[in-house]
Amino acid sequence: MENTTVEKQYSKKWQTRFAFYNEFGGPNTPAHKAAFRNLSFLNRILIQSNFIAFFFGLIYFFVLGLWRKNLTLLGIGIAINIVIAFIEAIVDAMLPEYMNLPIALSISYLWAGTANYAYYLKETQNSKSWNPFEGML
Repeated sequence: MENTTVEKQYSKKWQTRFAFYNEFGGPNTPAHKAAFRNLSFLNRILIQSNFIAFFFGLIYFFVLGLWRKNLTLLGIGIAINIVIAFIEAIVDAMLPEYMNLPIALSISYLWAGTANYAYYLKETQNSKSWNPFEGML
């Protein structure tokens, strides 16, 4: 019997992201920061954020196998909402309606901004960390 390993096939976007992280390291390294500044606007968006994770982060992280980081981000999102509700109760006033969208977008960006590097760490270094910001700060 032959022992064969099946390699995962990644899309061109993931291959580009993985190649960038392999060459320049994580977002907290000086080499990454310098190389990132030299990228075009669209390539910056490709490396820095994930469109699918922005809109479907909770589900997408489970699909990618990032369930630990997903639960942590969910906890952060819930904690932010609890703090806001607590402040509203203490002050006895509601946040203006126009503040709901920026808060929701900020929470959604937690998933979008961490998805790419978190998936890279999972696939290349078999990361099982609960910290969604691992290697980013």
